Amino acid sequence: MKNNRPTRRISLLFARYYLAFTLVLLALFFGFYHLWDRLYVDLLHIPDPDALFQSREFRNGEYADIDTRRYLGPSGGFAVLDAQGQPLYVSTSRIPAIQTPDELLCVADFDAGDTVSAVPFEAQDGQQCWIVIRDLMLEDGLTQTEVMILDEDLRVLDGTSLIPGKTDYTQRELELLTNRWSSQYTLYRKSAQDSSGAPVTVLILLSSYSDADFQAAFDKAGRLWLLTIPLYCGVTLLFIVLLNRHFRRPLTRLGDAIRRLGAGEPVSAAACGGPEEIQELGRSFDAMARQLAESQAETRRLEEQRIKMLTDLSHDLKTPITVISGYISAVRDGKVSEEDLPQYLEIIGKKADALTELINSFYEYSKTEHPDFRLEPVETDLCEFLREYLADKFNEIDLAGFSLEVDIPETLRLPCRLDPFQMRRALDNILGNSLRHNRLGTRIRVSLIQTGSAVLLRLADNGNGIPEALRKDLFTPFTVGDQSRSKGGSGLGLAISRKIIEAHGWTLRLSPETGAGGTVFEILIPR
Repeated sequence: MKNNRPTRRISLLFARYYLAFTLVLLALFFGFYHLWDRLYVDLLHIPDPDALFQSREFRNGEYADIDTRRYLGPSGGFAVLDAQGQPLYVSTSRIPAIQTPDELLCVADFDAGDTVSAVPFEAQDGQQCWIVIRDLMLEDGLTQTEVMILDEDLRVLDGTSLIPGKTDYTQRELELLTNRWSSQYTLYRKSAQDSSGAPVTVLILLSSYSDADFQAAFDKAGRLWLLTIPLYCGVTLLFIVLLNRHFRRPLTRLGDAIRRLGAGEPVSAAACGGPEEIQELGRSFDAMARQLAESQAETRRLEEQRIKMLTDLSHDLKTPITVISGYISAVRDGKVSEEDLPQYLEIIGKKADALTELINSFYEYSKTEHPDFRLEPVETDLCEFLREYLADKFNEIDLAGFSLEVDIPETLRLPCRLDPFQMRRALDNILGNSLRHNRLGTRIRVSLIQTGSAVLLRLADNGNGIPEALRKDLFTPFTVGDQSRSKGGSGLGLAISRKIIEAHGWTLRLSPETGAGGTVFEILIPR
């Protein structure tokens, strides 16, 4: 069944898989990062007070139903105070009791994001004083620092009081202000509303984290990244398998085709599938296989032709040699009378001439078959060349009992490059074929016809024609009309003519008009 799936080039295929591989790795990385972040947060139990205030239970005033651990961590808690500072709900006893409104104001504001620290120092008069510093984060990202100095009795000596209007502090207020009341927890306050819309203050108790707590959680969460190694290997293996599927099958089919070709079996690798380059390789392989099959067929044909040529040559050589040898033996043994001797010698001479002609023809054919065969072309006018050639041949044709008609327009000029010596030989062989195999009185006609893209040289006669059985092999060496070879001729003339004409880049063919009423040879000359 034909594969209608679109093909891709190898470069695009690799780019596609590389992009997919990269995207999968990025997805795994971000997925693991998200899991690691969640695990890190879960291990640290990082609180989320904002989610507490947005919960349905808090907005409905169902404080006891709130999952404190979820929002504030395992050690966290919260308390809700009314407008007078009286507790409405306390989730854990770890939240310190707030006795006065000033103590409530000393608790850090959750929304302000300020940090207060207190450093003791000894004044010049020996008093134990305190320098209190508050770093307040502004909306534009800058930090505003406020400083106040307290004396030994915690009265404001200098600077701006961190609580507006307040001139002295209690020890409890200083502890709440600087969060020194506990080393394990941090206390914040946040203004909110209860379910009825009345203002309330929420105290938020959060666990304090040390560097060791962060490091321990980081180490535990970091073990998750160990899973990336087998996952990376798995993803890599998956893409290797997918790529292998794209290449293994077509390459296997190509390999099978190569093995079948080596075994001499018919092959077809064009439908091997896979990327475009591999399919192109399959098509090229099929083309090579076809060329190889054609080459093998041509080799067999040439071998058969060579065997036939050697057989014909040996036959053509054997006949005159046998006659010459027999006649010479008869003369030498005295079996020929004085009056018959001239006749015997004439026969021996004719056979020797035929033998010489055959050897010369075979020599000329061998030269045209040699790889070093080269023409020596010159610039000339084809019309003028033909006129001169036919003028030289006129007497020979006339004396042989044939007539010659020439149709070459006097005004026609056709410049071309040709080898005069070889072209004369080619034309001699064609005309000689007509003179040798036709009856006396046969008319030979030579015409030159100019077309748009070529020139057609026609050499025709109204003689005996060429049998249908001989037309296919007419230009094959040692092809003769008389299988008994009694009419002479080596059967090499037309083969030599075709070689010479094709060496010029032209074409020699037998016209379809050839039949029982004559023979027409055509030389097609491209312009």
